[in-house]
Amino acid sequence: MKLPVNLADKFKLFDEYWTPKIVGELNDQYIKLAKLKGEFVWHSHDHEDELFYIVKGQLKLKFRGNKEVILKEGEMHIVPAGVEHFPVAEQECWVMLMEPKSTLHTGSTKAEGSVAVDDQEWI
Repeated sequence: MKLPVNLADKFKLFDEYWTPKIVGELNDQYIKLAKLKGEFVWHSHDHEDELFYIVKGQLKLKFRGNKEVILKEGEMHIVPAGVEHFPVAEQECWVMLMEPKSTLHTGSTKAEGSVAVDDQEWI
């Protein structure tokens, strides 16, 4: 049996933004933690849903057609597979993500100077 995972302790282990860290796995899904600040990139995950749970702060998820969802501490939102989204955190935000192990960081978006993190580490 594994020991409990203390999210606050795990968040203390890293400072970089937009670089998810794996803290667990469940039924072929990774549970990841990330610190976010500023804007990410427009992207989608063709075959995977993505769950955002806000541990600390606030996150805006923009969607095409001028739609957006604002998530506050303790709230979650699931972005369905294939839906293009653009995360924005005005201030530092701590988020827990749940997504299939096959999920690529920026989905099918690959651009010059990409922010994609292909080899995510366990902490």
